[in-house]
Amino acid sequence: MKRILDCQSSDFLRMFRQELLDAITASEGRTIACETIGAIMPMLGDITNAEFAAAMGADILLLNMFDVQKPVIHGLPKTEPENVIRKLKELTGRPIGINLEPVEQVLSSENPEENMWAMTSGRKATLENARKAADMGVNFILLTGNPGIGVTNEAIEQTLRLFRQELGDRLILAAGKMHASGILTEGAENIITKDDIAAFSAAGADIILLPAPGTVPGITVEYIRHLVSYAHSLGCLTITAIGTSQEGADVATIRQIALMCKMTGTDIHHLGDAGYGGMALPENIQAYSIAIRGIRHTYRRMAGSVNR
Repeated sequence: MKRILDCQSSDFLRMFRQELLDAITASEGRTIACETIGAIMPMLGDITNAEFAAAMGADILLLNMFDVQKPVIHGLPKTEPENVIRKLKELTGRPIGINLEPVEQVLSSENPEENMWAMTSGRKATLENARKAADMGVNFILLTGNPGIGVTNEAIEQTLRLFRQELGDRLILAAGKMHASGILTEGAENIITKDDIAAFSAAGADIILLPAPGTVPGITVEYIRHLVSYAHSLGCLTITAIGTSQEGADVATIRQIALMCKMTGTDIHHLGDAGYGGMALPENIQAYSIAIRGIRHTYRRMAGSVNR
């Protein structure tokens, strides 16, 4: 079994659900997942944000606002819609996940001119969309909610249960929220609790997503450390997430958050998509990586060819 730290592109291509989970576990809290948005113009124009994030040290790429019914990734060479995930894997050499949102009624405006997070049918966490994502080659689905959308933990649990029953081991399933997603009663320490983790685990989650310490009011190292330990006791991995635009903060802040997340015992470190917009600041991805795993592993990930 290889650590994700030691994996090359060819290793990722051969990995199924359990092999990837084992590789993350073996890396002992040194896995980085970067969220990017393909539906807006990339920071480098003709190079996808996902490629840019991979080049700065990301091990795993997570696509936000990805519509499985109308897939768009700007900067990608001309590709048939059903093959965009496979093409992105070819270009980046990384495992790829997508966000799907279990929402019944959107709380914010559904007009894209008024709300950049406006919901589309291909982003909803339906079984049809999940199956389509699996067919497209997605490695994992994260059930979560964008700002103001209105995703509840109860909806996440119900969707998890359905996806696990119907999709089996085809995909890694991750679940949780990095902010309240418009549900005021699920803010601060109520974003996720031990009861939520128990429910998500019982419903079939492989990975529990938690807000990173220092990113949401009231979320401390001690609180997240307690939840990480509990998730591990249930056999789940964890991912601590920066979903509050602090992925666009200064490097010193990013290093502080990185070390706090490391102290919680988390397995995966997530940086969101809100640097200037579409991905974390590239210098912050690199700085975060160096903080949690040093220069050698950071530069090795940055330098490795996708042809290896």
